[in-house]
Order: sequence, then C-alpha cells, then structure tokens
Amino acid sequence: MNNTGAQKPIPDQTEVQSDDQPDLRLYFSRLRLRLTLGLLIAFMLPHVLLSAYFHFQFTSTLKNTSKLNLEALSRSQRNTIDLFLQERVVNLFSLFHSKSFSLTPSKHIMAYYLQSLRQVSDAFIDVGFLNADGIKAGYAGPFPYLQGRDYSKEKWFKALTNQERDYFISDIYLGFRGKPHFTIATRQMIDNKFYIMRSTLDPDKFYMFLRTISRGKEVESSLINNKGLYQVVDPDRGELLRKCDYRPPLADTSGVNEIRKGGDSILIAHAWLKEAPWALLVRQPLGVAHAQMYQARRIMTASLAIILISIAALVWFTASRLISRAQIIAEKSEDLQHQLARASKLASVGELSTGVAHEINNPLAVITATSGVIRDMLDPEFDLDPSPENILKELDNIDSAAYRAKKITHQLLDFGRKEAPRLVSCNVNQILDEVMSGIKEQEFKVKNIEVHHHYDPDLPETLLDPDKIRQVFLNLINNAGDAIPGSGTITISTRKDKENIKITIEDTGEGMTPKQMGQIFNPFYSTKKVGKGTGLGLSVSLSIVESLGGAIIVQSLKDAGSLFEVSLPITK
Repeated sequence: MNNTGAQKPIPDQTEVQSDDQPDLRLYFSRLRLRLTLGLLIAFMLPHVLLSAYFHFQFTSTLKNTSKLNLEALSRSQRNTIDLFLQERVVNLFSLFHSKSFSLTPSKHIMAYYLQSLRQVSDAFIDVGFLNADGIKAGYAGPFPYLQGRDYSKEKWFKALTNQERDYFISDIYLGFRGKPHFTIATRQMIDNKFYIMRSTLDPDKFYMFLRTISRGKEVESSLINNKGLYQVVDPDRGELLRKCDYRPPLADTSGVNEIRKGGDSILIAHAWLKEAPWALLVRQPLGVAHAQMYQARRIMTASLAIILISIAALVWFTASRLISRAQIIAEKSEDLQHQLARASKLASVGELSTGVAHEINNPLAVITATSGVIRDMLDPEFDLDPSPENILKELDNIDSAAYRAKKITHQLLDFGRKEAPRLVSCNVNQILDEVMSGIKEQEFKVKNIEVHHHYDPDLPETLLDPDKIRQVFLNLINNAGDAIPGSGTITISTRKDKENIKITIEDTGEGMTPKQMGQIFNPFYSTKKVGKGTGLGLSVSLSIVESLGGAIIVQSLKDAGSLFEVSLPITK
C-alpha cells in the first residue's frame, strides 16, 4: 500500500502553541474590543437616549412653565390694574350721588370732592365738573386757570359723549397744562342732559402702583397704548409717549414671546386691559426666567456623565476579566480541539467508506454468486438444467446487480462533482407533469396511490437545469410512493411568493421520527429496507437544489406522513 492516504503525524503541543498563539492573542484582542464596544453600546445607548429624551421633555416643560408663569403674572397684574381703574371710576360716579352735589358747585364743594378722592388714592391730581356744553363749571386742583375752559373739542370729551359706556379712560396726553396726565371722566344724565365729572391722574403715581404689584425676580412692567406709545414706564426703560420697542398683536388678549435686544434674550408677556385701550407688558431676562432650567440641566448633565463613566469602567473591567478567562481556557483546549477535528474528519471518512463498501459489496456479491450458479449449471456433476433460458435468467441477475453498482457510482460522482448547472428557462408545472406522465402514473395506480395536483396556473418561468431538477422531483416523488405501505395519497402543489417558486410534495405515508429527519440528507442513510435504496437520492437532490440557489424544507411526523418543500429562486 502506498503512503498517499496515510495519516500525517500530529505535531506536539509546543508546535501547536507556537504556531497558533499569535493568532489566538490577536483574536481575543479583537474580541475584547468588540465585546467592550458592544456592551458599552448596549448599556450606554439606552441611558443616553432616555436621558436625551427626558432632558428634552424637561427642558421643554420648564421653558413652557416659565412662559406660562410670566403670562399668568401679566394677567394677574392686568386684572389688578383693571380693578384699580374701576375703583377710580366708581369714586367719580359716587360724587354725583353725594348729598352736596349741585349743578353749580362752589369752590368749597369742589375742594371737598378732591379731598375725598385723594383720601382714596393719591393718584388723583384734580377734579372738574363739566356741564352739557363741555364748559368746566367747577374745578379744584393745582391749575385754577382751567376753571371755565371749554372741553367740547377734546378727544376724550367727544369719545365719552358718543359712546355707550358711561365712563372714559383716556391715553396719556399733555392737554392745556402741558404735563403728562390721563383723564378718567364719567357722565350722568340729569334732566335729559349729560353732565360730566372728570379727574386727571398722575402717571408717576400710577407707575408706583404698578411697581407695588410687580412680582418676580428682575420682572419689569409697563403700559403702552394700541399705537405702541408708553403710558406708564420705568424711566430707565423709556419715556412717556415714546415708541415702545415691542408692540403686541391686537388680536391676542394675552401671550408670551421671546425677543432679542442688544444680544440678550428677553421673555416678554402682554395682556390687554379691559378698562382702557392699553396693553400691560411684563419683561424678564431669559437667563432669569430659565434659571431653574439651566440649573437642572447642569445637574442632569453632571449626573449622566458620572453614570456613563461608571458604566464604561464597569463594562471594561468585566469584559477584560471575561476575555482573559476565555483566552486561558481557549489556550488550554486548543490542542484538544485539533484532535477532535481530526477525529471528526476520520469518523466522517470512515462512515462514508463503510457506506460505499456496503452498497458496492451487495451487487458484487450478487454477481459472484450468480456466476457461480452458472458454472454449476455447466458442470454435469451437479445435474442442473443448463438450458439457454435458465442461463439467460441468471445473466439478467448479473446485469441487474451490475446496473445497481453502476448507479451507485454515478450517484457518488454526482454527489461529489461540482458542475455548473445548464440553465434554461423552464416551467416547473410542465416538468412535474413530465415526471408523473406515463410509467410513473401507472405505477402509482397499480399500488392504489392517488396523486392530486394543485398547480398555480400563473407560475412564472425560471432558469433551471431541466435534467437535474427533473431528477430531484423524481427522487422526492419516488420516496413519497415508497413511504406509503398500502393505499394512500400524494399531493403535489406549486405556488409562488415575491422571490421564489415553492414546490410541495406531501404524502400520507409512515412519516419519520425527529432522529431520522436529522440524518436523511446524509450520504448512504436511508429509512428504506436493505436493498430498497442507496441512501444517496436526498443527498444528491439537496446538492442540486442548493447549486440552483434554492433550499429543501422537511416536515414529518411518525405515522402521519411527510412534506418536502423545494424552494427555487425566480430568475430570468
């Protein structure tokens, strides 16, 4: 025997380690890096995403809260200012109903009226009584020259006499006295004529009142009219009757906006008054309004950084420990793995050799035995019938055995050969009909086996090797028939999905156990009786289908039949 098939000597342990150790270290070094990165992503990514999400939501909520707080503050101050103006209006109306009221009030009575008004609010500057012609018939205050003045052409007088409401609050204006002030005037119907009780109020006093109701850190309040002119304002912010840098929309009774001025961001809330055509503006620097948010952001960022650093350190330490232990185990088991691999290869070769020897030995034994029978027939000593008919019968047995051996060798060659399939456009339904027509159909009728066809008529053509795929279908159909011990049914179906053609061959035969299903594609393994099959049919079929880019799926239960599904890609 030559040495070509002899087993190569196994290198000793030191040789294996010296050759494989650098690759092993590189492998575990890369594994450590991949494992660390994977664990870091797995543990840190959810924290980062959740933190980012909650940070965004928290920031958004705090921003909205700051805006809502400032808007609520502006509404609250607006209501207070409206109430203040309503009270001043009521103070003037009460003068019409005092016991001392007269259509021709004396200076003493007017002085009394002013004194009673100032006891209520020091914002009142003076008080005047106007007759139906707009002439000031009575006056008390620091500007006595206003006595007898004609106010019929003043804007506030015209507005009061032409509107439905019985009182009027004017914008800040200079008027006859040349100083900023605003007017509150009330009218009363007496003897079918309108009489007016009017008072002017000091904007500075009004500003002091506005400051007393302001709340919040660095909150600044002011009043503007519908033209954007300041009515009440901090002297550091602007001047009375000057244009304001922000004019809120008339359609919105209240709201909040963020503006930039001089490189600084400012939140500014507005609320339009009900008693006067003025808008209350409440300003607050963005840094002050969002101070709570900025502080929370710093705390969240620092906490997240500490958590991520801790997770990263823990992951790195854990991964290093795991990889180090795995590397030690791998180094110790390297030689054992080599030996197991060699043993597995030898076992596979031995199993294949045993199968080949067994399958070839059976027809050879038949040939040897039959040739011996022919020799005995030709020997007169055995007194056998050497007629040509008997000799031809024995020669037929030899031919059958030789054909079986030839078939086995061809299947082995087909199994081991990696030939490129001869692809042509084929119709799977037509190939199945060709396989079942003629002898095979008659054979199943004799065995009392019914064959049902469920073909998809819209099955597209695909590129296949017709001879090889015909062999696959024939093997599967033969196996289905052999699996049915008596009468039964074989169902052949075709269908398609988006990318594949599915061919299903289902029988009502004996079925298989899970153990058998795990071995049916192994060469020379067969569930049939000895002499009934070579054990190469399914191996060759699987090899052909896989060469075409397809797959075979098997479902089976003992005593409940089997189902083989061949999946072939749709190619053109």
